[in-house]
Amino acid sequence: MNSQIIPLALSNHESLGILPQMGNRHGLITGATGTGKTISLQVMAEGFSKAGVNVFMADVKGDLSGIAKAGVASEKFQRRLEKLGVDHWQGKGFPVTFWDLQGKLGHPFRATPSDLGPLLLSRLLELNDTQTGVMQMLFRIADDENMLLLDMKDLLSLTKYVSENNKNFVADYGHMAPATLGAIQRRLLALSDEGAETFFGEPMVDINDLLTPTPTGLGAIHLLSAESLMNQPKLYATALLWLLSELFEQLPEAGDLAKPKLVLFFDEAHLLFADAPPVLVEKIEQVVRLIRSKAVGVYFISQNPSDIPDKILGQLGNRVQHALRAFTPADQRAVKAAAQSLRARPGLDTQSVISELGVGEALVSFMDEEGRPQMVSRAMMLPPSGQIGPITLAERQEILAESALGAKYQEEIDRHSAYEILQERAQQSAETQVSSTNSEPSSRRATKEKSLLGDLATSLGRSLMSSVGRQIGREIMRGVMGSFKGGRRR
Repeated sequence: MNSQIIPLALSNHESLGILPQMGNRHGLITGATGTGKTISLQVMAEGFSKAGVNVFMADVKGDLSGIAKAGVASEKFQRRLEKLGVDHWQGKGFPVTFWDLQGKLGHPFRATPSDLGPLLLSRLLELNDTQTGVMQMLFRIADDENMLLLDMKDLLSLTKYVSENNKNFVADYGHMAPATLGAIQRRLLALSDEGAETFFGEPMVDINDLLTPTPTGLGAIHLLSAESLMNQPKLYATALLWLLSELFEQLPEAGDLAKPKLVLFFDEAHLLFADAPPVLVEKIEQVVRLIRSKAVGVYFISQNPSDIPDKILGQLGNRVQHALRAFTPADQRAVKAAAQSLRARPGLDTQSVISELGVGEALVSFMDEEGRPQMVSRAMMLPPSGQIGPITLAERQEILAESALGAKYQEEIDRHSAYEILQERAQQSAETQVSSTNSEPSSRRATKEKSLLGDLATSLGRSLMSSVGRQIGREIMRGVMGSFKGGRRR
């Protein structure tokens, strides 16, 4: 066996796998339902962990938690080991940290709207171009008036505030139609009713916690519970794209290291790109292209290579292609495209073989020492060391209770932000109005009440200009998936 590689498969008793130094060249696992993609994902994650590389992956089907527990060779499993000629297998559990956007099956996985940015938030809300433009203006107003957007109530209160005082912002930000602001409010309320508000808040995920090594030398495996998120595909995609953006923005350039700092696995990858506007796809392509220089590898898992945009597909150097079925002309075209995306091997009819592969069998092509895709090989994927299938809820809760991150993330923090600021402004305005009304003769009250809104507009204008002045020299760019400015680390 080649000790230099992370072993993943066997072809004619030859071990095939990923060179650790090429782990940041990204990868792809594809194949039809039931062909073995999830097992290949588990084997690859275990391989990186054994090499001391931290892993983050989403558990879409709810059956990856078994990686935390040593596997046991059943009779069927033993027969497969004998078929592969593997006589040195032993079960092994891996260090796992559980995360959950809803905070039920793992540590709360949170981000703030300010860090998410208007582009990702607009996609999550399924806003059209006009509504997205208004969302960008809302973020700019919040930035200029020093109002942090940290949770859902901040977003709702800001939208209501701008809607009620719309004409005060026209000169500086342009026209924002009341109907558009109303539509955004309704989308935010609907999102809140669906339970997505648990994703917005603090403490937000600190990427340094994803990079921390374990005392055993094994790479930590961070597992995001995503089974319920399949009913909210936009939220799932938004959370993963935010994480990718956060890593890209915060990590320093690392150059060519002996192994990656972190490897991300994005299951059901087609959801990341479904209905995504071209500007977002372009930004994803940019991040995937550049993030490898920060020692991060990105691996997509989907049914067909055609689920991935071509510019991104061309950057995925490590490939595992499971069987594809060709029942229709469209299926046949997909098989042909998948075969053409692999480096051909003389004497191997890749297009025909893709339809013939059995469960646990795959066409594989990994990067060589020079960063070139190797010729494709027909191979059997190695079995995982961890348990196949999920652990029990009690076992999961025991791991959570022992996690060092529990104290850091379990309790939500509600800091002074846009909601509190706007509540204070409303109260001050009400008190000022009452005081002014009581201190003036009744003959002047009506006139004063009519001009109050105008006075407030002037005051807000002065405050706005003062705020803009204060921000010059200290504004930083929001994440690459976002836009405009905003404080990232508060």
